[in-house]
Amino acid sequence: MFDVRIVGLITEYNPFHNGHLHHLQESLRVTGADASVAVMSGHFLQRGEPALVDKWVRTEMALAAGVDLVLELPFPFACNSAPHFAMGAVKTLDALGVVDSLCFGSEVGELSPLKTIAQILIENSEAIAAGTRELLRNGVNYPVARAEVISELFPRLSPETLASPNNILGIEYLRALQSSSSIIQPYTIPRLGSGYHSTDVSTPIASATGVRKLIAEGDTFDCFLPRACLNILKVALDEGKGLDSGRLFNSLQTFLLQEVESLRAVYQVVDGLEQRLVDAAMTSTTYEELANSTKSRQWTLTRIQRILSYVLLQVSDAEMRGFLQQGPMFLRLLGSTERGRQIMARARSKKTLPVISDPARAKGTLRKFYRDRPGFCRLAEQMLNCDSRATRLYGLLQATQQKVHRNQDFFHSVRQA
Repeated sequence: MFDVRIVGLITEYNPFHNGHLHHLQESLRVTGADASVAVMSGHFLQRGEPALVDKWVRTEMALAAGVDLVLELPFPFACNSAPHFAMGAVKTLDALGVVDSLCFGSEVGELSPLKTIAQILIENSEAIAAGTRELLRNGVNYPVARAEVISELFPRLSPETLASPNNILGIEYLRALQSSSSIIQPYTIPRLGSGYHSTDVSTPIASATGVRKLIAEGDTFDCFLPRACLNILKVALDEGKGLDSGRLFNSLQTFLLQEVESLRAVYQVVDGLEQRLVDAAMTSTTYEELANSTKSRQWTLTRIQRILSYVLLQVSDAEMRGFLQQGPMFLRLLGSTERGRQIMARARSKKTLPVISDPARAKGTLRKFYRDRPGFCRLAEQMLNCDSRATRLYGLLQATQQKVHRNQDFFHSVRQA
């Protein structure tokens, strides 16, 4: 009987670098776990950007570095705000039925202050929401508005703790664990090296942002990735599987230069944003210029990037709201080691969602699992179709057009190590 402690990791691995290796190794150490499960974003990420390389390359890197099992976080949660991202990932780990702990990096490096803030957010959700809405009406963007309201209500809380990117995610993980009554135990470790958004590459642990900048500029990045991952990434980039921002911009223009009314049904395109997007598209020449021309005091760059992904995938408001209300509806298996396969065997009788390892059989799997709930089955199929759409469109964004079928989800097997 495979009976070991299992730690969950919530990740993007864009790409897998030395900081991620530190996170993996420390997570195993501090939790006393013997194996790890990573819930990883697919082709579009939490800050709205398409990934540097596809989800299969990133899965191979994770397995090579020592992760035992990789599950995909569905697009509606992977490419969304911190609360939805966190809730989707926590529910995915919970649904596997065998994960004992969750370990995440944070700037504060200790659980107590994050738990305090998470509890405050839960107990004062209505007051915080009302105050935040008032500031939003005055043109303040959401992250600043919420932090300002919390600081006013609870002046002893550190503004820095409330504003740091990994702290924000950590707080949301804790909220998600509590609101879903999860038995998974949380842990945190201090984030090392460069800050989340930093492009500083003066230490061996650079941020993913810094590594991607080096790659974009054609500079060497060898020392910032674990040796086991380096060749995997280099081969993928040499084969033209990396993201091409020019292709991304051209694909977006296809939608943005049509009639403005066509944008109004897209998720989060509200308050006249459709006209602002079209106006920016009329004069922009790059993706960066398009996003920066659209952002404002009210609309952060991150939110604009996410909305551009919704435009690209044509994700409707009604469709997304249905997904977010229900939560993840399947477990999409991307890769495993031998120990990961043992984890899946142990989860067979404990999981609470269907496992999809072969997308060609996915609809049959969903129909069997939801046979007594046809409405849930339709929603699960729509969520799966959304992920497939993300894969097809991501294929158009790669530097070299691969001579392959666009429905790549149906042609890639589960990665094994």
